[in-house]
Amino acid sequence: MPLNEKNWTKEIEKEIYTEWKANKRYAFNKNSKKKVYSIDTPPPYINTPVHIGQVTTYVCMDMFARFHRMMGKEVLFPLGLDRNGLPIEMAAEKRYGMKLTETPRIEFITKCREMLEECSLESVDSFLRCGIGFNSWEKGTGIGEVYETDSADYRALTQDTFIDLWHKGLVYEDYRTNNWCPGCQTTLADAEIDYAELPAFFNDIKFKIKETGEDIIIGTTRPELICTCEMICYNPQDERYMNLEGKHAVTPLFGKVVPIKADPVAQMDKGTGLMMMCSFGDVTDIRFFRDNGLKATIAINKDGTLNEHAGQFAGMKARDAQRAIIDELKSKDLVVKQSRIKHRTPICERSKDPIEFIGMKEFYLKQLDFRNEMLKIAEQSKFFSEDSRKILIDWINSINIDWPISRRRYYATEIPLWYCKSCKHPVVPSKGKYNQPWKDKCPVEKCPKCNHTEFVGEEKVFDTWFDSSNSPLYILKYEKENEFFKNNSPCSLRPQGKEIIRTWLYYTLLKDYLITGKCIFENVWINYHIVDENGKKMSKSLGNGINPQEVLDKFGAEPFRLWAALEGNLERTDFRCSFERIEGAGKTISKLWNASKFITMFPQLTDEESKEAENHLTMLDKWALNEANNIVIKCHKHYPNYDFHTPAVELRHFIWETFASQYIELVKNRAYNQNKEFTKEQQHAAIYSLNKILDSVLNMLAPIMPLITYKIYKEIRGKDIHFEPFVKEWKLYTDVNITKDEISELNSFIWKSKKEKGKSLKDEVQRLVINEKFKPIQHDIISAHNVKKLEFGEQKIEI
Repeated sequence: MPLNEKNWTKEIEKEIYTEWKANKRYAFNKNSKKKVYSIDTPPPYINTPVHIGQVTTYVCMDMFARFHRMMGKEVLFPLGLDRNGLPIEMAAEKRYGMKLTETPRIEFITKCREMLEECSLESVDSFLRCGIGFNSWEKGTGIGEVYETDSADYRALTQDTFIDLWHKGLVYEDYRTNNWCPGCQTTLADAEIDYAELPAFFNDIKFKIKETGEDIIIGTTRPELICTCEMICYNPQDERYMNLEGKHAVTPLFGKVVPIKADPVAQMDKGTGLMMMCSFGDVTDIRFFRDNGLKATIAINKDGTLNEHAGQFAGMKARDAQRAIIDELKSKDLVVKQSRIKHRTPICERSKDPIEFIGMKEFYLKQLDFRNEMLKIAEQSKFFSEDSRKILIDWINSINIDWPISRRRYYATEIPLWYCKSCKHPVVPSKGKYNQPWKDKCPVEKCPKCNHTEFVGEEKVFDTWFDSSNSPLYILKYEKENEFFKNNSPCSLRPQGKEIIRTWLYYTLLKDYLITGKCIFENVWINYHIVDENGKKMSKSLGNGINPQEVLDKFGAEPFRLWAALEGNLERTDFRCSFERIEGAGKTISKLWNASKFITMFPQLTDEESKEAENHLTMLDKWALNEANNIVIKCHKHYPNYDFHTPAVELRHFIWETFASQYIELVKNRAYNQNKEFTKEQQHAAIYSLNKILDSVLNMLAPIMPLITYKIYKEIRGKDIHFEPFVKEWKLYTDVNITKDEISELNSFIWKSKKEKGKSLKDEVQRLVINEKFKPIQHDIISAHNVKKLEFGEQKIEI
């Protein structure tokens, strides 16, 4: 049937994706005998609309899913919604003007849930409008259904993994110095820390030598930590200070006597060459204290204020105390010099607050003992692109502490432990149930150690990444449907951003290895950053961000999706995004629609007519079929390796420069055959070739542009192209001796000559002389260009 609509419009898209959603077109069939292809999708936070980067990433994932479905696999492609952890708490604090530290736990959790209930799938509406074929748009616990990370089912799995790890002896509690965010009021793992060059003062301060009374000068950016100083160091090669070995220094303002020692931790070219070792200014201090068996004096509270160790400065915020201490030192003539500098400062990746280092009890998951195993695991998955693997390996090599998995927050999965009030013995529940120890009754009546009957529940929660690292286990129904998990593990693909390789990817590989003893992913695809036309990162502050809803309102899904494929070169690190680029992709869609409309004007050949047509293909038909076949071969090479860019570029070029501009122009008169200048067999050969090429192009483009290809194929073939087998390469016609460039140059020569003479393209050519190699396609040339007399020789034209 011909296509009725004059043009492809974004309004047609809505009809299609609404139909898919209503009919549950891509529901997962757990009873299928096909091999499962599973995608561990990154759940977006539900409290804010998805941004352009997330939509682009999911569009790419949808391409992967659609291709593998056409390759005969049962595709597990669920939508997860992240409703857990610190971002939700911070959003609730902002919305309701409250603080976690000042709000009762039950009230704070209620407010978080209240805020989340106001959110819905509207936050991911852009996914639907892009034609993304998730297994389901309905929430549930079944395979492929929409899951939420704060559901009892998901949180129960988090607790079950902890219980397994506890019984394996891989979890322990210890009092250690931890990264602490005063803004978020929680412990952070090293992987959750970024670094920023922040303005600071480098202060040269006088310390006194106890034994001689002379002054030494020490530079520091953290004067508020002078009260915690335990040692002064100089480099063993630094001749300026060798006379200080064995002596002691007296700290200014606080009068604390500390030893002076040679140690390579001090850098001769940094500051004065003397280094004040405090607890704690950075990870160097932490390591030094540990290596030298020094006792730490922690002067900073959890809220970022100084404690009693700071003397008269107690109660001040650390940054305020810096200024107050410097003022006091200046009043005593103890500040030699101040320099404004940019100081590399550890900051919280979420709140951007500078990190403090505070000692407290936390739960740890062992990872140092498994560094070698994790390096092997890092080599087992295929990475796309391969460069991203190095980020993971470098991170594993840099780990120097076990993973602190406990946090002092509220809206997260609780650590499932109770303690005997008498002997403090921990009680671990059985698996399979979501526990809230801070309010639930202990699952045992008596302490198994002392028979006491009163218990207190653990109040800490898990690090969000301890939750997030469940995702492949959850979608593959670990310990819910054991046979399904056994048959379909490892997960086929983990798609994610480069910036969370050291968190989401690493922690998932680690925890799932400790649980299952295996690598949980076959493939890892690292997505790109979205930047503006000039290569700058998009942000609200720069005003260069693009709202995906605005893109979809303006252009529709298909230009956006084609842009994503054309831009997504695995050899580059960024997607350059602009309205101009997306609009440009839309022109190819119009060209495809018009070519399809033209081809559907001709009656469909019967199977017998098609078979007969294959025996009467002209050199021109064979050439066009060979060109299309070359792209089929490239699709089979690149699509399985998550490269949709290379075939997309080839397909765009083929549609414009080969199919529409050359082949259709030359063959259309033969397909019409209005003047009966061609035999019926020759006419059918043209119609057969046009349809075969169109079907192949639609098939190859289906993963990239699912909406328009679905519409065209449904109209002309009556079938859903997304459940058709992916096109296979056909035989190469080896007797073709003309090239695309030769055909293009000939056509351009004739069209340009007519234009220069002021003639239309339909006007007659009196005499045309062309190379003899074009003899096999002379009839199409004569008909297409209205040639009265055709000769062979040196190229000439008379109009």
